Amino acid sequence: MATLYTQADSNTRKTFTLITIFLIFLIGIGWLFSYLLDNNLILVVAVIFSVITSFSSYWYSDKIVLLMTRAQPTEKKDNPELYRLVENLSITAGLPLPKIYILNEEQPNAFATGRDKNHAVIVLTRGLLEKLERVELEGVIAHELSHIGNKDMFLDTALVILVGIVALLSDWFLRISFWGKRRRDSREGGGIDAILMLFGILAAILAPLVATLIRLAISRKREFLADATGALLTRYPEGLAQALEKIASDPNPLRVANTSTAHLYIENPFKGRQAQNWFLKLFMTHPPVEERIKALREMSV
Repeated sequence: MATLYTQADSNTRKTFTLITIFLIFLIGIGWLFSYLLDNNLILVVAVIFSVITSFSSYWYSDKIVLLMTRAQPTEKKDNPELYRLVENLSITAGLPLPKIYILNEEQPNAFATGRDKNHAVIVLTRGLLEKLERVELEGVIAHELSHIGNKDMFLDTALVILVGIVALLSDWFLRISFWGKRRRDSREGGGIDAILMLFGILAAILAPLVATLIRLAISRKREFLADATGALLTRYPEGLAQALEKIASDPNPLRVANTSTAHLYIENPFKGRQAQNWFLKLFMTHPPVEERIKALREMSV
């Protein structure tokens, strides 16, 4: 089982490395735009606005997502076996028992939401309960509990804030630049400042894309980490590996799936060919399922 801990630690280090890069990138973009426009207030306003709007969504994230997916709550009397399974894994993980919701969909899938471990929700589709064996279902639930224990909902909100700040800064920079408000010395013929202004415009165009790619990279690392942590909970990585195979191969569409919630699910709810080249993989919300299964089975060795 030492391999499991090594895998989890490796993904944690990679995640924090990407977050550090993200913060440095944000600070650099903020400084460049503030310098070129000779106005430090731009960065301050962007940060405040993004934090307020994103944390408002974060505080009510479970209610918003449940409303969007139309998932229904289930109690112990409705499905005592499922309830005991979640309860036992929660005890093993050292987490409070989350609320359990059922999504009336044929596609086997699942996700966790909520602002923290005390307000967490696990949503399982009807197809997941019907098509998975107990050890496979256990692996999926352990994966979702790992997202809760690893504070991935909070991390995702923080990443949304960072991406939002970059997008706001870029938009405001382009608007103000085209209106003609910029540093006086650049208008007076400063060659270096003219070059910096052109670089700033290019950065404003590309910055939101770069920020989004960093966020997606972090999201994919967190999926690997949740796989590894979930395997630690069940002590049976093969269960989750088999579950991922069934989920990925199921042909049924998820009717309530949309781009704003797709990253929450244990596997991409949109059916279609997985990206095969490195460029397309940059834009994926989830790692290729083949890579996840391979990593899990290597842990079992």
